[in-house]
Amino acid sequence: MDIDFSEINYLKDPKWQDLHADYEQFLLSMTGPTVIDISGSDETKFRVFTTLLHGNEPSGLIAIHRYLTEVLTQKPPCTNMRFIICSVEAAASKPLFSKRFVDGGMDLNRFFGKQCSFDCNDGQRGYCQRAFLIEQAIREVNPEMVIDLHNTASPTPTFAISAVITTETLALASLFCQTLVLSDLTMGSIIEQSFHCPFITIECGGSQDEQAHEIAFAGISKVAQCQNIAYMQPEKTVEVMHRPLRLQLKDNIALSYAQHDEGYAGVTLKNNIECFNFGSAHQDEMLGWLDGNGLDNLTLVDKSGKNVLHDYFYARENQLVCRYNLRLFKATTHKDTATNDCLFYVVKLPYAYMGQNALC
Repeated sequence: MDIDFSEINYLKDPKWQDLHADYEQFLLSMTGPTVIDISGSDETKFRVFTTLLHGNEPSGLIAIHRYLTEVLTQKPPCTNMRFIICSVEAAASKPLFSKRFVDGGMDLNRFFGKQCSFDCNDGQRGYCQRAFLIEQAIREVNPEMVIDLHNTASPTPTFAISAVITTETLALASLFCQTLVLSDLTMGSIIEQSFHCPFITIECGGSQDEQAHEIAFAGISKVAQCQNIAYMQPEKTVEVMHRPLRLQLKDNIALSYAQHDEGYAGVTLKNNIECFNFGSAHQDEMLGWLDGNGLDNLTLVDKSGKNVLHDYFYARENQLVCRYNLRLFKATTHKDTATNDCLFYVVKLPYAYMGQNALC
């Protein structure tokens, strides 16, 4: 697919004809990344939502379309709203919402904060350019908050991610969920960028989960009607999880899923690995199996670039085992996502935390 990376479209106060009958038709009407501006009661302030950085994560678009067609017609937002729909081409590839990025393409959410002429090669330059245009569309309105809406590949509870913890980020997170992950990972994602305002990512839940769409819609509606972001009180207590790391396969390592050890090459994860998203993994608990290369199949890199895999896991014969009590995020049985992104995110938990039993 030929993509015009220099294009970004603007739509102000769209009419029902612009929004079409449903979110799928609305998606197909777009020719590229699209900025939708909505006039609020206070037109001196903007609140920004981004979504569809990955084409297979539809909750944000579904929720935005529902807000524009159901809520906005009844009541304007307290401030101007800017919605930025990012990877339109990937989302519109058939079947809809099935591709993280277009065939032969790259993950847009790895190109933020880069200088196209210095940090990117010819094949990457278009994605650098689009990331820059999205950043520019955020910065040009000097927003008082930014929220980036995502889905996980597999069912998981909703959680927020932020690069900093403040009263504002905790309050915004509480509109969607009860867990906020403090992340200092550096991989070119939008959440690493500073827009001089509270900024969180919301992982709404599984991409096929109707509840994830509902959570995104309810959160947008609450943000739109909040009178003052700076003085907003948290709706609920938010638990903070500190500095997750990404467990990844090394290059060219095979990945399988199974209920029992089948002797596959590379790494085999338990076929119910997703259920760890809803609980915790205990010290000495087995998560899968390894071939003769053992832990050398895997990498777990900290902020300094050091592989700290042995601080979190060990091999018990050919089993992959937790060295400590761990919380897993975004564990999935979607092989493409696990192979190209990561197997899951992981943080260490204090022993006392494990009163909450794992579900696996």
